Amino acid sequence: MQGILAPYVIALTPEQRKTIPKMSDGTEPFVEKVMDYAVNNVEFLPPFVSQEEMQKDWSAVMGLMPLLRMVDQIKDTLSDTAMMAGSEAYLGALSYYNSVKQGAKVNAPDAKAIYEDLKKRFERRSRKGNGSVIE
Repeated sequence: MQGILAPYVIALTPEQRKTIPKMSDGTEPFVEKVMDYAVNNVEFLPPFVSQEEMQKDWSAVMGLMPLLRMVDQIKDTLSDTAMMAGSEAYLGALSYYNSVKQGAKVNAPDAKAIYEDLKKRFERRSRKGNGSVIE
């Protein structure tokens, strides 16, 4: 998708994102009215503003907004799905880890080596920075 869209999209810098005026749901009706007025009352159009460029930008906004809303919905459902799958995988992993931990306590074959490897995930480093491990 990125390859297909690359010739048509731009990337703003973080500074540009902060400083440019932004169109919102409240601004959209205002711009739409201005577009109508600019077509029918061109005498008020400043000489440095191109009606053709305004129309081109407005058409781009009108074409992109429905797509953007759809992509936002898709992104949200993909994110939710990945989050739930990750949560379920992590819960399964924790169950396995707890089972191995119990197996290590009763000296089940191979359990201690697995437990020693997996418990590293839960070890905390000392804040003093002396390298000692707190479990």
